[in-house]
Amino acid sequence: MPKEYMDEYQPLLIKEIKPRRPKLPNKSLLLAACAACIGGTFQYGYNISVINAPTMYVQNFMNQTWRERYQIDVSQEFLTLLWSTIVSMFTLGGFIGVTIGGTLSVKLGRKGTLLTNNVFALVAALLMGLSYPTGLFELLIIGRLFTGINAGIAICVQPLYLGEIAPTAFRGAMGMGTSIFITGGILTGQVVGLKEILGREEYWPILLATTCIPAFLQLLILPWFPESPRYLLIDKGDTEGCKKALKQLHGIADCDAEWEDIEKEKNNLKGVKAKKPWELLADRSARWQLLTIILLNAAQQLNGINAIYFYADYIFKQAGIPNDKISYVTVGTGACECITALTCGMLIECLGRKVLITGGYTLMSICCILFTLTLSFQDASPVVPYLSMACVFAFILSFGLGPGGVTNILTTELFTQTTRPAAYMIAGSVNWFSFFFIGLVFPFIVIGLQQYCFLVFLAICSLVVIYIFLVVPETKNKTFLEIHNEFQPSSSRKASSVDGAGTTLLSGPL
Repeated sequence: MPKEYMDEYQPLLIKEIKPRRPKLPNKSLLLAACAACIGGTFQYGYNISVINAPTMYVQNFMNQTWRERYQIDVSQEFLTLLWSTIVSMFTLGGFIGVTIGGTLSVKLGRKGTLLTNNVFALVAALLMGLSYPTGLFELLIIGRLFTGINAGIAICVQPLYLGEIAPTAFRGAMGMGTSIFITGGILTGQVVGLKEILGREEYWPILLATTCIPAFLQLLILPWFPESPRYLLIDKGDTEGCKKALKQLHGIADCDAEWEDIEKEKNNLKGVKAKKPWELLADRSARWQLLTIILLNAAQQLNGINAIYFYADYIFKQAGIPNDKISYVTVGTGACECITALTCGMLIECLGRKVLITGGYTLMSICCILFTLTLSFQDASPVVPYLSMACVFAFILSFGLGPGGVTNILTTELFTQTTRPAAYMIAGSVNWFSFFFIGLVFPFIVIGLQQYCFLVFLAICSLVVIYIFLVVPETKNKTFLEIHNEFQPSSSRKASSVDGAGTTLLSGPL
């Protein structure tokens, strides 16, 4: 080709080859995500932390009520049992919620389930707010059960909604909304529980009833946004509804690529119904995906983050922080985790899921070693308690950077539309059971091993790093079908057929 023609077409060639720079997500998409999260996982985080501030006040109320009923003080052992019941009802409710969340998301839709779920939060707020005026501490037990059900459904369905409304290029960042709002809820609960706000004895019924505020906000905001486009097209066959939802969420200019992706997935899943959890467990084509999410969700609770919070008060006291100031330092740990979740959200599309979660668990393993050493030599030098404090914050940062945020995203990305709700039911059940298990067993581990309990968590974090490195593929910028085929045997991948549009068909049986 003559040079003058080369010079003429060079700009066109460069323009064709130059990759398209990703734009920011549509404003409507971000608002829909916030509306889903405020009444979803924000509630989960808020109700985990808000119960800590009024512990003594609630116990005094139960003792006073018992005295008025039976003219005798309740024994310390029974009072501890009652308080443990109130706290553990949240876990039981969460387990119930996650077992029904997947089924509700198929029948009512993702958005419909999130809106309906607010009924549990409103009833819980009413019951806990009325417990003191009526003199019935049993209402607290029932109220905490309902907050748990609300949290269980939210932690199951909200990531589904976020993963399905997000474009492929921003799926990781959007999925981080789950982690960001959990940590935001924890931080908000810690702040609202300070004595300067609602942490005084006369305000504790109002403090526990504030769980109604996020529920009202979601009921006001979320109805203005559409149902998941994938649910509308693949589950309901609503073509027009899907196109309308895509235009609202992604804008008219950017909805065509997402429409093609959803349509390809629908064609590959033609005639396949949504699977039940037991059907997914029997599906050999999804066994590695299932094993991955089971291990990651169990590790999310068993990696030592609960032990860090358990030891935090002791470490802060050893560092010379007065008892009346420890609550403010605890707020600092919540802020630390929240900032890390935001940082992870900004990094996840650049570095990828695998790098972040592997790096997070690696740093946590190092922190476990350092924390064991600093606790063992706590009295060796005045500097050591401050090193222990640094380990507390470093561990929380490492958790928020990887495991805290990426685990839920992987649960969304490793499955297709028909298996995703069942996968969330299984993953959520494992997560809540592990939460209950560590709460039950951890005190005995501490008594038996003391500071060496972190060696157990070191082993868990190290094994997870090895598993992720060997088994889990990078999912950044891949469609759900491409990720599914990553887990198939190489022989099956070669046998995968490709249609005229370049769609790789699912290689294994669904």
